[in-house]
Amino acid sequence: MFGRLDLGIDLGTANTLVYVRGRGIVVNEPSVIAINVETNEIVKVGEEAKKMIGKTPSFIQAIRPLKDGVIADYDVALAMLTYFIAKAQDRFSFFRPRVVIGVPVGVTEVESRALLTAGKEAGAKKVFLIEEPMATALGAGLPVEEPQGHMVIDIGGGTTEAAVISLGSIVTWSSTRVAGDEFDEAIIQYVREVYRVTIGVRTAERVKIEVGNVFPLREYDELQTEVVGIELSSGLPKRLTLTGGEIREAIKSTAMQIVETAKATLEKTPPELVADITERGIIVSGGGSLLRGICELISKETGINVYRAEDPMSCVARGAGMVLDKMDILARLKSVE
Repeated sequence: MFGRLDLGIDLGTANTLVYVRGRGIVVNEPSVIAINVETNEIVKVGEEAKKMIGKTPSFIQAIRPLKDGVIADYDVALAMLTYFIAKAQDRFSFFRPRVVIGVPVGVTEVESRALLTAGKEAGAKKVFLIEEPMATALGAGLPVEEPQGHMVIDIGGGTTEAAVISLGSIVTWSSTRVAGDEFDEAIIQYVREVYRVTIGVRTAERVKIEVGNVFPLREYDELQTEVVGIELSSGLPKRLTLTGGEIREAIKSTAMQIVETAKATLEKTPPELVADITERGIIVSGGGSLLRGICELISKETGINVYRAEDPMSCVARGAGMVLDKMDILARLKSVE
């Protein structure tokens, strides 16, 4: 039965998700691979590899092979993709799957070719590329093939993409390489400048998840979390308590760059489609959509209701898998077999 061999993949900068038709999301792991640089052997992939970031001896490197949603290290990305495709399949399957991979809108020809080739070399029978906003809209259950305007904003780890979709195609879009990773960097920079303490990327990510917010509410101000970093002056460990209010200030400018991406998309959208969007609202997805207050902030700045997609982390992977049933859209996708 061919249905079970169709995979939708969100090959994200931060996380990789794999959707199997009929089974749902079967892989959801960090896009990280740990390699022994002396022997070139793969040590760990995914969640186990992420745990090693910042903690490895010199001969082991924990690498994120994707940057801004595209391949930055081809060989490492290929090894990771091969691992995830194999993990998603039944161990006794002898058939190569059809694979649809979500890519950033506006991806270059070179970047597209690298992903198509990697997909084939990783074991796919046929590989399609779908732009992530279209996959997001499908995964969120929007009727994208109708003559109506739908706006989606996907806030990932490396990029934020806003797009307006009608009649099965992207009408207009804007993209910025500001997303989840930049929130982490802003927190690291804030702690360094204000407290003269250095914290790691994983600690900054935890702070973002536990107390991060972008909209002024008392309940957010009162959030607190403890971190341990290295004091710059002494080089010794230092324990700090960070609040939701100060983290909001730390990431405010980063959040506003995402808002500007949404505004830029609306400004380029034909009036009739803007009317549709105003009536139906904007759908936000991706890991960044889980940041407290992000929907409220975008709504306040655009004057349009903003809703978080159901299960926002999996929209791209789900939509990528679902597009194989949409023949009109499928026919327009880049592919290789």
